[in-house]
Amino acid sequence: MTGAASVGSRERLRLFVGLRLPDEPLDRLVAWQREQLPEHPGVRIVPRENLHVTLAFLGSRPAADVEPVSAALREAAAGAGPLLLKPSRYRETRSIGMIVLEDLSARSGRFAEAVWERLERLAVYERERRDWLAHVTVLRFRQRPRLAPPLPDLGPLSPSEVALYHSVLQPSGARYEILESVALGGSTP
Repeated sequence: MTGAASVGSRERLRLFVGLRLPDEPLDRLVAWQREQLPEHPGVRIVPRENLHVTLAFLGSRPAADVEPVSAALREAAAGAGPLLLKPSRYRETRSIGMIVLEDLSARSGRFAEAVWERLERLAVYERERRDWLAHVTVLRFRQRPRLAPPLPDLGPLSPSEVALYHSVLQPSGARYEILESVALGGSTP
């Protein structure tokens, strides 16, 4: 565990679970952001250290939830096989731009389900009503820029770790701290 040891037990943390991306595709994604996404007021490019694939947003939780959630991730990760994702399209919502990922192995969706089931048993997560959409948020904005950039050339992505993140809100945007990272297949990286 990297940061939870310094967290007080009565403190509340803004938590989420996500898949970490490998370094090489991350480097290519950051280069693509620089080349293809505009920098102007109201548009904020997501920094490299915040790029991930969200599995579950837990919201504000007591610090005491960190260890049970981490244990649930270790359990889910132990049975996970290799995940394989590929960029399929760029999409904008009301406030974010994202790269939508296609699940080439059909394992990512099953792994997400395994994580959700464990988190629901802990009563720290309620599944969303809409289907999960594997994606990486690359841009945040106040007004939709209506971009249509070419897809980044990332090749097939194979996330090898799942992490519990603490989202620390700051005036310049959120900073994500990894509280625990577990290798898919069960070992700690």
